[in-house]
This record gives sequence, structure tokens and C-alpha cells, in this order.
Amino acid sequence: MAEGSRPSPLAFGQVVIGPPGSGKSTYCQAMREFLARLGRRVAVVNLDPANEAVPGPCALDIGELVTLPDVMASLGLGPNGGLLYCMEYLEANSDWLRERLQDLRGHYLLFDCPGQVELYTHHQALKNVFAQLAKWNFRLAAVHLVDSHYCTDPGKFISVLCTSLSTMLHVELPHVNVLSKMDLIEHYGKLAFNLDYYTEVLDLSYLVDHLASDPFFRNFRRLNEKLVEVIEDYSLVSFVPLNVQDKQSMRQVMQAVDKANGYSFGEREQRSLEALMSAAVGADFHFSSYPLCCCVQCPSPWGTKAESAGPGSSSGG
Repeated sequence: MAEGSRPSPLAFGQVVIGPPGSGKSTYCQAMREFLARLGRRVAVVNLDPANEAVPGPCALDIGELVTLPDVMASLGLGPNGGLLYCMEYLEANSDWLRERLQDLRGHYLLFDCPGQVELYTHHQALKNVFAQLAKWNFRLAAVHLVDSHYCTDPGKFISVLCTSLSTMLHVELPHVNVLSKMDLIEHYGKLAFNLDYYTEVLDLSYLVDHLASDPFFRNFRRLNEKLVEVIEDYSLVSFVPLNVQDKQSMRQVMQAVDKANGYSFGEREQRSLEALMSAAVGADFHFSSYPLCCCVQCPSPWGTKAESAGPGSSSGG
């Protein structure tokens, strides 16, 4: 194989996305410190050209390529149009990004992305950048942060669910939705239901009924019912609660992301096959309970005896 055609070594990471003020930069720095304590080599990559004051160490900054103030000044664009232009400029200069990322091979990467929702719901530039990263052998998961205060308002929470679903379908990456700032949720007001209702996105008809108690929203009940139907029909959205100051909370998010991008199943973790199966099924897995062999008589967790016997078996027909 020619030197230039060798595939790049496998690398893992997270693209941290979400609306403005959801805590993306804070999350990146907190997760960097948390993973570093576990022995991982971690690097933060700032892909937000409007973020001129990154709160911690940054190994690569898009500001070296393009900045939002420069684009606004030179092209006469507003902040929204300027940010879209910056992302299109990054896509057009993907060689710059690839060259700079070569120096970070062997690191677990945290991509701190812009906070403009359109970039993740229908604009193509950042989606194409993510797809290019995948071609360069980066195994990424999207971590979509949403401020937990939206849970206190049923109308806003339905809107967040729609945005999250649209983002999941558009970005086309393994996805983990996160309710951020859980340490502040009590300051936002009382929740109509317990927290599990919001994280697991349970029967949303109760939320529609609760919303209809407001005279204003009562007029839009049919619209809300249809929006809820779309969310429940896809059955994709759920959330992991996060408090960056709580180690257990950070660990739960880390485990969810590691399963999403495949880091849990790589050689770097040096885990036993039993531990891998435990991560896959979400519970303790013991091979002593499920012996693996080719005979039909062995109990199998993956199907019936006939199915376990292989292609040459017969179900007795």
C-alpha cells in the first residue's frame, strides 16, 4: 500500500452542540479535566468563530482561520449570516483543519461548536465537516446540550424536543442529548412532573393536558398534539441529566458518550469481553449464565435454539 493511501489511525471524540448559553464551553473544559484524571489524553478544539474567550486550554482554534468580527466587518453581514459564512469557509478549507488535527492524533477530542441552532437543523456546512471528519477516521458522537430550565415550561420543552429530534436527524451522528445545569433547576421553578418524565420523555399527552390549562395554549391544543405525535412516532429523544460539578453525573454522561462513539469497545480501554457486553446491554453480564458454544441445547441470549444452531439448522419443518 502506498504511503499516501494509508488510513489515518482511529481517533475518538465528541462534537458538543446546542443553543447559545447551554454551557457548551463549560462542558468541554469540565469534561477535559474529568477525562484527564482518568488518564486520557484530551484536547479541546474550538470551532466557534464567535468564541473569543475560551474558558480553558484550547489545542486548536478556528480563530486562526477565520473570526466572526472580521467576516462581519469585511462583508457587512450580521452575526447570524456571518456565522453561517464562517462555517461554509471552514468547510471549503477542510484541508487546513485536517492538517492541524494531524498534530492531535492520539488525543480524545472535544469539538466546541457554535451555538446557532440553524447549523444543526437544516444548514449543510457543519454537517459536511462532521462527515469529513468521519472519513478521516474520527469516531465522533454528538453531545447536544439543552438548558434544564426548559423543563419548567411545557411549551418550551415541547419546542426543545422538536429541535432535538430535528438535530438528531440532520447531523447524522450517534447522539446523546444532555440536560445541562441541573444544579440550577430548582431556581427556575417547580417541575410539573418528576425528573424521569423529562429525561425519558414519557407519555407526552400529560404534558399537552398540562399545557392546555393555560388559556393561551388551549387554542393550540391540536397543534401541540400533532407535534407530540411526531416526537413519539420517532421515539428517538431522551436526555441524560448533567451537573458539571458532580463527578457521578459527569461519569454517566461519559459512559453514554463512550457507548455512542464506540470508545467503550476499543482496545484502549483494555476491558474484558464480559465488561463490553455489560456496557452493551446496560447491566451486569456473566458468561457463566450464558455459555457460548455451537450445540443447539445450550441456552442463548440471542435467540431460540434453532436460531443459535446456525444457517444449517432446521426448526423441525
